[in-house]
Amino acid sequence: MKAAVFREYGKDPTQVVKIEDVDMPKLKPNEVMIKVELASYNYNDLWAIWGEPVKTPLPHISGSDVAGIVVEVGEDITKFKPGDRVVSHSNMSCRVCEMCTAGREYDCSDRTIWGFQTGPLWGGFAQYTHLPEVNVAKIPENVSFESAAAISMVGMTAWHMLVGRAMIKPAQTVLIMGGTSGVGMAGIQIAKLYNCTVIATAGNKEKMEKCIEIGADDVVNHRESDWYKKVREITKKKGVDVVFEHIGKATFPQEVSLLKTGGTLVATGATTGYDSTLDLRYLFFKGTNLLGSTQGTKAELEEVIHWTSRGRIKPLISTVLPFDEMVQGHVMMAKAEQIGKILTTPQKL
Repeated sequence: MKAAVFREYGKDPTQVVKIEDVDMPKLKPNEVMIKVELASYNYNDLWAIWGEPVKTPLPHISGSDVAGIVVEVGEDITKFKPGDRVVSHSNMSCRVCEMCTAGREYDCSDRTIWGFQTGPLWGGFAQYTHLPEVNVAKIPENVSFESAAAISMVGMTAWHMLVGRAMIKPAQTVLIMGGTSGVGMAGIQIAKLYNCTVIATAGNKEKMEKCIEIGADDVVNHRESDWYKKVREITKKKGVDVVFEHIGKATFPQEVSLLKTGGTLVATGATTGYDSTLDLRYLFFKGTNLLGSTQGTKAELEEVIHWTSRGRIKPLISTVLPFDEMVQGHVMMAKAEQIGKILTTPQKL
């Protein structure tokens, strides 16, 4: 089969990622084989190529989001059969430890992110891939492969941030940073699903307009130095109840300052850097809640797929690349100029 493989780390994806012929994977008894119709890009694909902040197994196939068709099942499989339309759940955990059995598989000490930390040669940017039965969810007929691949990781991550961790409530004011990123566009729609007031941020006029189009009530440009002052003006100096954070160093101190007393900042990732600062007075005088979040449960993924099937969550898709041009998706991710998710279709070379 064809797969996008890299055998060394490098800053330029076009120099290290190559389409190669590799052996078809061999199924374990608890796994399903999936013909990959669409695969979606995430920022962890770049981290894998760069080899930082985590060294991934080499040789490597990236890709944590796939949607496709089950073509073969292991002998222990009971819930899936050939022909089923499925999407991947990329949070891989032991499923038997205290955290997993408490419904917190994202806190499992043995947790790995499929397509990022797995390998060698095990990820979604391939014509076929394999996953344990517990890491696969069915797709309703009215949800396209494109939509399922585009929403799976970012939707699950955003749902876990807002619903699982921040526990948003109707009528709250939620600040969604980076509203046209994958997690940001999902965050806006999930917050509106809960009848919250949403203020989004984006980096240019086109992206700002897209935030409004998908449901944000207000939007500001986070590339302007006084962006946080504009958020404060929008809230009439009251601040926000929840900050949805994934930008990191460049905006983190201002985000914390915008929280109401007892407000919550929930963070996943930090694309502008990790070494931020924090005025601790905001933490203890205002009773601020700072929450970390990563990935989510399979149940949360299925919740997102349900609302996608109802038309209440609509993935933004920037482009679909043929597989022989798939490395350009990594280049686009690094530039962060696109609006919506980038996909590739391994069946089209």
